[in-house]
Amino acid sequence: MYTRASKVLLTWAVALFASLVVFNNLTDYQSNYLFVSHVLTMDTTFPENRAMWRAIDSPSVHHALYWLIITVEAAVALLCWVGGLRLFSSIRDASRFNAAKGVAITGLTLGIVLWFTGFITIGGEWFLMWQSKVWNGQQAAFRLVVILGVVLLYLIQPDAPGDA
Repeated sequence: MYTRASKVLLTWAVALFASLVVFNNLTDYQSNYLFVSHVLTMDTTFPENRAMWRAIDSPSVHHALYWLIITVEAAVALLCWVGGLRLFSSIRDASRFNAAKGVAITGLTLGIVLWFTGFITIGGEWFLMWQSKVWNGQQAAFRLVVILGVVLLYLIQPDAPGDA
């Protein structure tokens, strides 16, 4: 049962992290909005790079995409809180615990999709965030993808009745 308890705690740890990210994005909207805006306008990429045609200079698009990011982060948090609760309520029965993993798996997967696809792929490669010394969130996104991936891989391991 210790293994199942650790899976619950790790799922809730991700939920807490994602909740704090949402909280910070809402309570310090402007600072975090600036990050999104600079990435989308590509104003700190290498001078005169040939991909500047990809830049988006519309503040309304910046706000819309930032709200999309916040919404997905909130969904990750909610799914991991609820998923952890479902896991916790089934912690004494391995087969019920295995059956309860779906919501947590969805939350962890959504987090990986957000930070890998949104930040590393789209931000990093399409908007060339990797070229910026100031507005580059790829390393932080990579750490999150690895952490979420490890938690997801651990969570999906089947739990047997006699597991410790």
